[in-house]
Amino acid sequence: MNRRGPDGLRGGVGEPGGPGGFVRERLEGLEFDHVAIAARSFDDVLPLLERLAGASATEPRRVESQGVEVCFVGDVELIRPLARDSGVARFVERRGPGLHHIAYRVGDLAAAMRELTAEGYRFTSAGPTEGAGGHRIAFLHPRTTGGVLVELVERD
Repeated sequence: MNRRGPDGLRGGVGEPGGPGGFVRERLEGLEFDHVAIAARSFDDVLPLLERLAGASATEPRRVESQGVEVCFVGDVELIRPLARDSGVARFVERRGPGLHHIAYRVGDLAAAMRELTAEGYRFTSAGPTEGAGGHRIAFLHPRTTGGVLVELVERD
């Protein structure tokens, strides 16, 4: 259904895409947030990223809930594991340093999780967790996304 209701969304009340119905359209056209690169050490890749971006990296921050330390150079997040048993440490051990995930912004993370779960997608956690900068985040499990780890970010 292509018509838009008074709220600007496709569909009417109780119809797919309308208020009270399945609201898939709200998740279309999400804004790109960042791409993350997993590394054993920031020193391995930071000089090149700073040179390419013409900008300095942010100060590294620990994200205890994810077991990582992060810094940003523009829209590129560098992540390094804090402990050998973290998910990022396992990723680097199995696959080596490199592209870890892509992230998109959502307005309501809990609603996005419900909608995507209803479509058959799985998440790596039962609910939102805290990410860098205190934002709420959730990761779509790569087994349900064609092998790509996708992060959804709800910013304040």
